[in-house]
Amino acid sequence: MIKTNLSILALIISAQVTANDEPQDLERILVTGSRIAESIDEIPSSVTIIGQKELAAQLKVTTDLQSILAMYVPGIASSSGTSSNFAQTLRGRAALVMIDGVPQSTPLRNGSLGMRSLDPHVIERIEVIQGATSIYGNGAAGGIINYITKKPATNSKFSLNTTASTQFSAVKLDDSAGLKVTTTASGEIDDFSYIVSLGIENNGVLRDAEGDALGTQYGLSEAKSRNFFTKLSYDFDADKSLQMTYNYFESQQDSAWVDVIGDINKGEKTYAIKDAVSTPFNAAPQGPRGNHNLQIKYTDAEIFSNTAFNLDVYKQSIENVFFYSTVLANPDLNLAGGQSLIKSEKQGLRSVFNTLADWDNVEATFIYGVDILNDTTSQPMVDGRLWVPEMDMVNVAGFLQSKWVIQDDFIVKAGLRYENMDIEVNDYNTLKLCRSADQCSVPKAVKGGTIEFTATTFNVGFRYNANQAFTPYVSYSQGANIPDLGALLRSATVQDIALIQTEAAIIDNYEVGFVSEFEQFRFELSAYKSFSDLGSRSVQDPKTGIYITQRAPQKIWGYEGVLNYTFNDQWDLAATYGYVEGKHSNTGNYLGAREVSAPKGTLALNWQPTTQARMSVHYIHVSDRDRFEKNDKGVYTGDEGPVNGYGIVNLSGSYDFDQWSVFAGVENLLNKDYFPARSQALTFRAFNVKGIGTTVNLGVNYRF
Repeated sequence: MIKTNLSILALIISAQVTANDEPQDLERILVTGSRIAESIDEIPSSVTIIGQKELAAQLKVTTDLQSILAMYVPGIASSSGTSSNFAQTLRGRAALVMIDGVPQSTPLRNGSLGMRSLDPHVIERIEVIQGATSIYGNGAAGGIINYITKKPATNSKFSLNTTASTQFSAVKLDDSAGLKVTTTASGEIDDFSYIVSLGIENNGVLRDAEGDALGTQYGLSEAKSRNFFTKLSYDFDADKSLQMTYNYFESQQDSAWVDVIGDINKGEKTYAIKDAVSTPFNAAPQGPRGNHNLQIKYTDAEIFSNTAFNLDVYKQSIENVFFYSTVLANPDLNLAGGQSLIKSEKQGLRSVFNTLADWDNVEATFIYGVDILNDTTSQPMVDGRLWVPEMDMVNVAGFLQSKWVIQDDFIVKAGLRYENMDIEVNDYNTLKLCRSADQCSVPKAVKGGTIEFTATTFNVGFRYNANQAFTPYVSYSQGANIPDLGALLRSATVQDIALIQTEAAIIDNYEVGFVSEFEQFRFELSAYKSFSDLGSRSVQDPKTGIYITQRAPQKIWGYEGVLNYTFNDQWDLAATYGYVEGKHSNTGNYLGAREVSAPKGTLALNWQPTTQARMSVHYIHVSDRDRFEKNDKGVYTGDEGPVNGYGIVNLSGSYDFDQWSVFAGVENLLNKDYFPARSQALTFRAFNVKGIGTTVNLGVNYRF
């Protein structure tokens, strides 16, 4: 007999983290993995949730979301002082970054800038699904990173929370002091609830362990960030509600510092010096000029018998400006260099139905709906030239996911998604670019057209929860991923886009793992393999000159472990480890650092001696990875540099009294002088920058 079970669903959905300051434990609830709220214990795959407790500890040290993700997510490469998430992948493949399910990544022209897209102080938690997934469609070949924003406080009509902090280099104070202030108001009045937050951050100059300023390309020195966030919600009755969320984020670096270029093959770092005379006179500030996210969501807990309904419409737009480069010169136009920017506008609609049913010892959940997305992306130059023409994509997808709980302990999940994508490109001319007066590309007139993609992807998983001491799971999932189309179009050497091979790749992901839980101990271990018949990189055919998607199949494999141990009421420990490796299957050659990062482990030790005092020590260790040989000139090229291991220690603490809290954090406590893993492996000069030296963050929080 089918019976209504919506009260349980409503209870799960209502279990929200509010905007007050006390960290709340919602680690058992997940919304990203299947588009509805569900228990993490019913998911047959690896999941990482960075909750309020973890975020609060990390934000005492740094506001850099990429560093926070690297600390808690196995496999994400270590990062330091950069706005670019280039080569920060999930399991060797690109991740889809979202805010409340709204995509921030720009897969049509992947600039690897999506991770840093909002102020972390407005984040309730971060949900990370590792491995290819068809739940959200294109761009999620490696998984999903979803920033879940805060909900309004429901315990008062008005509450206020203000945090102010300053960050500075302990190695060399000059020009390094910065300031960050975030104020949040929140409350509930009858059926209406609200939260409004304003954040302002002005960075000083970031310095390495020797006191030198970090390089400016993809840099954060002297960046000025602004964030405005609001979420308004109205409950029509116990079942129906309407919610509007808006977030605006900008972060631009406008600096008179210029780079002294190094060479990672010689161990020479790229660093910056203050030299206003050498600063390009027409250089625009780099970074997002403005990232707008608007989302309106309607929820009905029982739109018809046993069925809940969610409908949300959204709009996202961004202009992300890159650094000034002499490689983008054109002497014919009297241009010694240039800057490009990625312009992207997305608007979409998502409808999700959730039907529940019970038959004796079987509980079934069916999640189904339609996604519609219009994504318009281009890459013009700041000076008005056009590098990548406008790509106008319409994506319509239907999906069905099901979950079966058999006799409470055996869980089966299965589903499919059908994608239909049309991308229109008008006729365009490739851009003439000159590395020198005598070395220029030849512009080409290219006929546009419509590129069509269709794909059906599947997923199935099993989990057995009978014994907490050993809960095994196994899963198979697919993801459909189009190539970086913009990179192909801007480098075209043919006269018709129909001659540029742009076929979508299907990624097959296999995973097996288990969770062991005891009274004070939790351990999770997972192993995975993924295969892509088309690979994920674009190369130029030397015979035809046509840029094509890498035809050689790729395989990526690895394992991840997560451990949590609570010693007593005062002490607890968390640790992660991630190992990933990959090869081109037909040649046996290893994949470079664009896809595969060096092995990484992290350790977090937390101490709470009293209810008012907290202290945390975080350690991140990167191991060696040396898979490639030098070229004929005796140097490493591309993304094939060797990585030498290193370890970094961070420290943070806080003390609460009355309505006040004071906190302090130290990044790179021991002032380790090192090149981050990406700086070692990526030989491109924009990345040859050392990690941040000892940096102190001091702050105060007031709430009422």
